[in-house]
Amino acid sequence: MDNYIIAIEASIAAGKVIMGIYEKDFQIDFKSDNSPLTEADTAANTIIMDYLKKTNIPIISEENKQIPYAIRKEWTSYWIVDPLDGTKEFVKKNGEFTVNIALVKNGLPEFGVIYVPATGVLYFGHVTKQKAYRITIDHVNYDISDILKTASEIRPQNNSNTSRVVGSRSHMNQDTLDFVESLRKKSQKEIEMVSKGSSLKFCLVAEGSADVYPRFAPTMEWDTAAGQAICMAAGLKVVDNGTNLEMQYNKENLLNDYFLVSNDG
Repeated sequence: MDNYIIAIEASIAAGKVIMGIYEKDFQIDFKSDNSPLTEADTAANTIIMDYLKKTNIPIISEENKQIPYAIRKEWTSYWIVDPLDGTKEFVKKNGEFTVNIALVKNGLPEFGVIYVPATGVLYFGHVTKQKAYRITIDHVNYDISDILKTASEIRPQNNSNTSRVVGSRSHMNQDTLDFVESLRKKSQKEIEMVSKGSSLKFCLVAEGSADVYPRFAPTMEWDTAAGQAICMAAGLKVVDNGTNLEMQYNKENLLNDYFLVSNDG
């Protein structure tokens, strides 16, 4: 089976188990950095690992990240997975959480899928084909061939009057506010703020619902790889503020620099 199809099916299966937990009372634990961890994170990770192991491609995941760099640095192709991105949104029960799966080759994303279990919205993008898609599905009764045939292509949009800046639902900070203020001074456009949780921020720019996503708060590689793939497939750049190049993956330190997604190229 095509690796891309396996990734899509893995994301949907993970979303199904996540929603089963979301709809009941669930236990919340905390990681060493005080970020929340639920049984949904672990259950989704197990399902995704079961799917992806069929591909014989190694995996970097938030829930199994302790693979030594001495081993990882030899990899040329690898999956980067966040089984439940936006755990804070999951705990708040606002629906803005996602399943993120990306296939990365030689440091850059090649394919990404982001699934939004609470709404059934599925995004996926092929970087080499320069095509990104969106479709709403029923995770119980879906046909993968129908998804591939009927998903709508998405593209960024240029809005002549307004610059829509997407920010984090849970991580807005002064650096972001300063960026917005500098954009306001430089641009002749009105500035509109759009708040959204998890990797959905990437998807908003890719589909044309927002124009700029500045990230001035910590993220890990699994938070961004799938979103970057979808943005790149839609013709956008995800630029590392430290290098001024496309964000790279499978670094020795899996922490990202700050970055910017913009439809201005």
